[in-house]
Amino acid sequence: MSLRYPIAIEPGDETIAFGVVAADLPGCFSAGDTPDKAMAGAAEATAAWLEVTGETPAPSSIGAMRRNPQFAGWMFDVVEVA
Repeated sequence: MSLRYPIAIEPGDETIAFGVVAADLPGCFSAGDTPDKAMAGAAEATAAWLEVTGETPAPSSIGAMRRNPQFAGWMFDVVEVA
């Protein structure tokens, strides 16, 4: 079964990494020098979080993340975990 977890991506630039948070998975985060590296790291972090905790929380929606003021100005996407 494949799950799709929404992620929030904090914008970065040449000197600050792009940060990624999987809010459905407490403490699951990643970062990268480019959006692509941040996304790759988010997929790895999400898979590792699920494996280590043994938990499989139900994914929320991107809409719910967009409404969260904590993520104002951030970008959104999903990571798919098999």
